[in-house]
Amino acid sequence: MFKATEIVLPGLVEPDGLRVTTRELPAPGPGQALLRVEASGISFAEQQMRRGKYYDQPPFPFVPGYDVVGTVLEAADPALVGRRVAAMTKIGGWSSHLVVDAADLVPVPDGLDPADAETFVVNGITAWQMLHRKARVRAGGTILVHGASGGVGTTLVQLARAAGIRVIGTASARNADVVTALGATAIDYRSDVPAQVRALAPGGVDAVFDHVGGPGIVDSFRLLAPGGTLVAYGSASTKDTGGNPRPAVLKLVGRLLWWQALPNRRRTHFYNVWGGKRNLAKFRARLAEDLTAVFDLAATGTLKAQVAARFPLEDVAKALTLAESGTITGKVVLVPSSE
Repeated sequence: MFKATEIVLPGLVEPDGLRVTTRELPAPGPGQALLRVEASGISFAEQQMRRGKYYDQPPFPFVPGYDVVGTVLEAADPALVGRRVAAMTKIGGWSSHLVVDAADLVPVPDGLDPADAETFVVNGITAWQMLHRKARVRAGGTILVHGASGGVGTTLVQLARAAGIRVIGTASARNADVVTALGATAIDYRSDVPAQVRALAPGGVDAVFDHVGGPGIVDSFRLLAPGGTLVAYGSASTKDTGGNPRPAVLKLVGRLLWWQALPNRRRTHFYNVWGGKRNLAKFRARLAEDLTAVFDLAATGTLKAQVAARFPLEDVAKALTLAESGTITGKVVLVPSSE
């Protein structure tokens, strides 16, 4: 038995309402592996979960944590023991130890720092699949990335630049230099974004990646060039509003489906990183293929990890407060004790 330190989200609480608990983990069963977690991130999903705003979050209380990087301590397959791996968990990752299905594990390249690798798990899969599987923008194209200084945004900018794609990225004025350093043209999201984008791309852009939703999604669609693609992947505009999150998401999806049905020479998608999981074998194979491609680019230095800060697991309240502050670029990472 291993004792795991876990962070429990008990309900609709402020960050300092998270509870640090311990429990004994059972030994991994057939097809499972026990990980010593070396890094777990704070993504926008957990920020929504704290507010009860994530579309299909479980009932309170539960342990958040969308993804992890760690070392296998025990497994039915002895070849896995001692290997550093990554896994997308959706919940449960804010823990010192974790039992997961071995089929969900993806090897992490040697020499890649665990915290750096962690920033590329859910963010890397999301960015890669939106760019290469949904929008399919070719080299020489132009895209608009909303929230270009965030976890997904910084990864998406880098992947696009590596593929020879021009990037326009929205960010706050304080984070403009970071976006520019990644190779994008930064514009202040508080300004007249449509006017600035049209000045930079008079014929429209080949794809827009929008995590905000709300009324602004109309502008995102109108900025598309003929043949362009709008990929929506969230409704951040409703993060601080009360009530059930489902109506806003369903309204967004309905609008995208309506646009997709019209003969307007433009495409729309609502991207969900868990889409296609009903065919579990295909889902796992695609995830492993895409995350491996992202890790390979990180291992060669083509992608640079954007770690905003590292905190001990027990300092999760401070970490979450920083992640929600709107003052950072990249991702805040929790680093459990190595004991």
